[in-house]
Amino acid sequence: MVGAVLAIAGVLAAAALAGWLVVGLSSGQRPDATSGDSTATAATPAPTPVPAAGDGGSEAAPTGISSLPDAAWAARTATATGVPLRALLAYAGAELRLRAEQPSCGLGWNTLAAIGWVESEHGSIHGGTIGPDGLVSPAIVGIPLDGAGVEAIADTDGGLLDGDTVWDRAVGPMQFIPGTWEQFAADGDGDGRADVHRIDDAVLTAAHYLCASGGDLRDPADWITAVSSYNSSIDYNHRVAAAADSYAARAEGRG
Repeated sequence: MVGAVLAIAGVLAAAALAGWLVVGLSSGQRPDATSGDSTATAATPAPTPVPAAGDGGSEAAPTGISSLPDAAWAARTATATGVPLRALLAYAGAELRLRAEQPSCGLGWNTLAAIGWVESEHGSIHGGTIGPDGLVSPAIVGIPLDGAGVEAIADTDGGLLDGDTVWDRAVGPMQFIPGTWEQFAADGDGDGRADVHRIDDAVLTAAHYLCASGGDLRDPADWITAVSSYNSSIDYNHRVAAAADSYAARAEGRG
């Protein structure tokens, strides 16, 4: 969840290093694989460029991020990776938006997809589905952050975002705590508002947060810093790294 509320490990001894669009673990692990190994692994860059709709790779800037990726590329990649198409459009669209707005960040769609998998199985956890408009239903709300195996975070928003007036909870498909959502919330679908339960808004917000936290995510240390800011657990870093590498490999036909 965003904000590193599971502060199990104080210093992240990274499991993986970043490539151009991807974290480069070449372990061949599936996206749901975990690892207890806390040693650093050499990068295996796996560039998987996302072509934009209609222009062969140069963003035309439609309002919603899900309309940015090339439809044929998205369909092929969804089939190859197993990422639901509606979620993939959000992940790839956020990369294209950030490529235009913050080119120095270097965030790849597969890192966003990996976080989306670990946080909520692309919005499908507990039987959830993503509608054509990007709304995840039923709403995903995490456990109370009451100090029982998680960081204790007393309510900060009067329950406005998470429905809990005693403790904060992580909310939505990308699992934002209220304070982080308030700071970084972005309108990804172009409807004029940011809704934590809509995949486009949640993913674009996550992209902004990662870029702000890490700097240039093509740099291994910066990628590690960014993912650690989402959750500082070493196991979390391993899972995201393995999933990001696996998605990139499958998209290239290497998985």
